[in-house]
Amino acid sequence: MRRIFWLVLLVPVSCEAVFAQKQSINESRRMFDYEQNAPLDVREVGVINRNGIRIHDITYASPKSGRITAYLVVPAERGRFSGVVFGHWGYGTRTEFLPEAMLYARAGVVSLLVDDLNVRPAPWRRRAEGDQPEAVRDNFIQSVVDLRRGIDLLLARSDVDPNRIAYVGHSSGAHWGAILSAVDRRLKTVVLMTGVPNESTILMESDDPDYVNARQSARKEELDNYFKTVSSLDAINYVPHATPTPLLFQFARFEQYFNESVMRRYAQAASEPKLVLWYDTGHALNDVRPLLDRADWLQKHIGMRPVAAILRRSFK
Repeated sequence: MRRIFWLVLLVPVSCEAVFAQKQSINESRRMFDYEQNAPLDVREVGVINRNGIRIHDITYASPKSGRITAYLVVPAERGRFSGVVFGHWGYGTRTEFLPEAMLYARAGVVSLLVDDLNVRPAPWRRRAEGDQPEAVRDNFIQSVVDLRRGIDLLLARSDVDPNRIAYVGHSSGAHWGAILSAVDRRLKTVVLMTGVPNESTILMESDDPDYVNARQSARKEELDNYFKTVSSLDAINYVPHATPTPLLFQFARFEQYFNESVMRRYAQAASEPKLVLWYDTGHALNDVRPLLDRADWLQKHIGMRPVAAILRRSFK
């Protein structure tokens, strides 16, 4: 069973249909409750200056367990800025969005880039395998709570406008963002990059050889128990309840992990307002067009300065 669920690192767990639990959205939201008034206990490990932009290597206290490692990227000038929390994909770290956060700093954004549980340094790293479904579920809940705590951190800063905070997440980070969109009303918008409604669409339907081998070697009762335990975390359970938070979906037409019909079904399930964009890229969305579209969306919803001109100047 362990051989199967290393795949959880790519797109965190979920399922629907047969395994869906009868749980209201209010009950689901309560899974992600925590003590917002607890001390953040922010500690700085170091700081790097890049042409006035400050990259603070920090940790802060998790309401669940241990400490959260993150980068805090702060503009060179003084002011009252927008704020963005970034969530990386399952095989990534907080560095995934560092170039984008530095670009946004020049556009007037304070960014927080958070390491997930499975990539934090010792003693705070915590992983769970598929034969430990309760632990997988609990780790996933902590991942979302730790990001909510990141919103608290931005709100505690005098240089961040509390009315202009957004979340951007890629792959597994998009899954966390889907939940945040329905759970945390402090976010003015949420960007979901190459997200998926549930893991079952990958594990049970993908023709990728790793997934084919995984499902062929799994016992049905193990899969059933696993999906039953974690089904309350399905992203598709949350995006219908994001309103009034605007959602931007960014999908890849050459996606290797799931097909276009799955992505369309996911986006259709989401509440309004929303915008769905498609790109001729793979899962990584590694092209300038998705970046510029994200920046335009954030400019509209949290008031950051235009990014295109800044990006052009950076290549001169």
